[in-house]
Amino acid sequence: MMKQFTQRKELIKPAKTRFATVFLTLQRVYEQKGNLRKMFTSKKWTNSKWAKEQQGQHVEKIMLMPSFWRNVLLSLKFASPLVKVLRLVNGEVKPPMGYIYEATDRAIETIANSFNQNKKMYDEVFKIIDKRWDVQLHRPFHAAGFYLNLEFFYKDPEACKVPKVIGGLYKCITKLIPNNDTQDLVCADLMKYERAEGLFSNPMAKRQRDTRALGITITPC
Repeated sequence: MMKQFTQRKELIKPAKTRFATVFLTLQRVYEQKGNLRKMFTSKKWTNSKWAKEQQGQHVEKIMLMPSFWRNVLLSLKFASPLVKVLRLVNGEVKPPMGYIYEATDRAIETIANSFNQNKKMYDEVFKIIDKRWDVQLHRPFHAAGFYLNLEFFYKDPEACKVPKVIGGLYKCITKLIPNNDTQDLVCADLMKYERAEGLFSNPMAKRQRDTRALGITITPC
């Protein structure tokens, strides 16, 4: 019956990213909101055996409840940008090291904009995100990857040179290169990188800033 009202579209689709399955199901339910509500108010439903069963009546009540759909939309506003970050982390299209930091910042900005920057609407959720970010994802090598990503650095150098990013970069350099003289040489090369000097000024290198996926292999700091 449901397929007749949803043009044969399923609500559940197993995801390659297992932890996103619940979100994708919720998203599909919301996409079919009109068709599902139409089904539960149709004669076909009211005349069916399911409409007379307790479980069927319970589901019908949920589907016709405005507060349920408001909460679904609220959940999607929070979850959708974050799932994109998780897909990036779990993906195999390109090395995620140089993209996680920027992707998380963009997700947070997207959530805030979806609520018109009304902090009361997302403040508590942001505290949860920050806690997870600090414990699981916010590592010096992510900051270093963001700084060394040509695609981001040359588009907005100032965003890549904020204290928390530079701090993470220096922590990685210190751990990977214990020799002080070599550290100084690396810092000197970083100045060439920032100014786009030497090989970084090569026309071919400039053309590939936005097209060449960044590959970084770093021992976790």
